[in-house]
Amino acid sequence: MIQTHELVKKYEEFLAVRGVSLNIAEGELVALLGPNGAGKTTTIRMMSAILQPTSGWARINGYDVVREPHMVHRSIGVLTEQPGLYERMSGLEYLLFYGRLYGLSDAVIKKRGLDLLERFGMGGTENRRVGEYSKGMKQKVGLIRAMLHDPAVLLLDEPTSAMDPHSAKLVRDAIAELRQDKRAILLCTHNLVEAETLADRMAIINAGQIVAEGTAVSLKQQLLGAPLMELTLTQSPNGELSEIEKVIHIERVTGNSLYYRTAEPATTNPQVVRHLAGLGLGVVSLTPITQSLEDVYLRVVAEKLEPEE
Repeated sequence: MIQTHELVKKYEEFLAVRGVSLNIAEGELVALLGPNGAGKTTTIRMMSAILQPTSGWARINGYDVVREPHMVHRSIGVLTEQPGLYERMSGLEYLLFYGRLYGLSDAVIKKRGLDLLERFGMGGTENRRVGEYSKGMKQKVGLIRAMLHDPAVLLLDEPTSAMDPHSAKLVRDAIAELRQDKRAILLCTHNLVEAETLADRMAIINAGQIVAEGTAVSLKQQLLGAPLMELTLTQSPNGELSEIEKVIHIERVTGNSLYYRTAEPATTNPQVVRHLAGLGLGVVSLTPITQSLEDVYLRVVAEKLEPEE
């Protein structure tokens, strides 16, 4: 549904996007993560047929963004941090205005609009002025507008940025609902919890280039190593370290606790506990140390890319 191959966007001597390749299938939500100026919004604009790539290509729902921009526009719904709402209109008037631009009949707009308002917890608010909506409600109306023409692809660019936690949760819940519709969704966000909660996969972009891609679990293993375990004993293990290291490699010891990594905890951990029992060492607790997506993200974006000639 979303295909890009070696997308490049250059402004005179500045390379904003350098060779971005992405593939997003029907029913899949992919999060695009990266610092400010990394190239996320430029990539979205090329996918939306707003900016023309310097080189490379992109296809949305099978349509080329350069040769078939009008079909791309019909295939996508776009929601940005600032959705550009007309606050003097009522919610329904606003949806009618945009639906007519897509060539939809008023009857279709009203049915779809009211159904979506109800779906996203805004039933009965269609006659209120948009300016009276809360920030979360306004963003949900922007999302409804993006879906009004039933697009196959949604491009969401920082949809919850600068929102209060309650408003952001309303919009995240609405986006989570959309995963049931078999659309392809690209979500650009700075919110790592949001990305890990919503996305099937994530791609990290730095200096205009995809530098890491995969599920949260695979990225953590790839960049942080196997899960780290904390094993706390009833007494100091220092006298038995050589015996313990016959079954695991110990990274460090702190007081009565020792730390080790294992790619297969379901197999390794029972072996360790049995071995310790044989050594007369009692186990108080054995727990994994949480490895966060933030650790992955910070490690990746800290690796500065040298500018190409």
